[in-house]
Amino acid sequence: MKGTRMSKADGIFTAMCSDIIEHGTTTVGEKVRPHWEDGTPAYTIKKFGVCNRYDLREEFPALTLRRTALKSAMDEVLWIYQKKSNNVHDLNSHIWDAWADESGSIGKAYGYQVGQKSHYAEGDFDQMDRVLYDLQNNPFSRRIMTNLYTFADLSEMNLYPCAFNAIYNVTQNPGDAKPTLNLLLVQRSQDILAANNWNVCQYAILLMMVAQVSGMQAGELVHMISDAHIYDRHVDIVRELISRPIFAAPHVSLNPDVTDFYAFTTDDLIVENYEHGPQVKNIPIAV
Repeated sequence: MKGTRMSKADGIFTAMCSDIIEHGTTTVGEKVRPHWEDGTPAYTIKKFGVCNRYDLREEFPALTLRRTALKSAMDEVLWIYQKKSNNVHDLNSHIWDAWADESGSIGKAYGYQVGQKSHYAEGDFDQMDRVLYDLQNNPFSRRIMTNLYTFADLSEMNLYPCAFNAIYNVTQNPGDAKPTLNLLLVQRSQDILAANNWNVCQYAILLMMVAQVSGMQAGELVHMISDAHIYDRHVDIVRELISRPIFAAPHVSLNPDVTDFYAFTTDDLIVENYEHGPQVKNIPIAV
């Protein structure tokens, strides 16, 4: 079904940004880790404990205020959860290059953690394989999740994980043809301008892929952000962005023939009727 209403995701994003700018607290003058390229401390205005909900049965939550690169977002999700890689040479974009060593590794982070096996009564599983196993064999379990924040390995990660905990939950109402798979994403910190919709779309696609191979429909993505912040040099950019016209949400779907999570490629993502505003270029990134 093609979207005809104005994108709800844009409304959520606009309201969140306005709330942060108008009611957030500032870190100006505090001791902060991130810096700009010129060495200046990168201060933020932030809100604590932001929670946004997106229902994939209603629309795909891509911003129309500007374009989100959906195939690149999917490629990173596949890199982490399908390839279980921590090497940027397995990734088609260059967004992780700044955190990679000379061999391309980002340390014991992200995909490395997904690929770590643990022992269960049913055998040994890595994190993603266990999710897929439980959704097939015990879908109403309240223990279906992945967690990338392993304290013992933090010192060997080139970047601590930001979006680190994905919790899957199945619901089924009377009369539903098949169960609904929902996903709760927990994120410790987020650069709202640079990463918010990127992460939302990534995990929406992940939810769609896992639901499809599990014989379910994709339902709600709930995104919890502990520290939702806008950097000081981003505030004016965000003000302009959220003043733009909003279009109808794009129609995003997956190749219905794929039934194996490990068979998905970015060619299986189908994006139709994606109308959006101009891209925001040359966003300064704090490191």
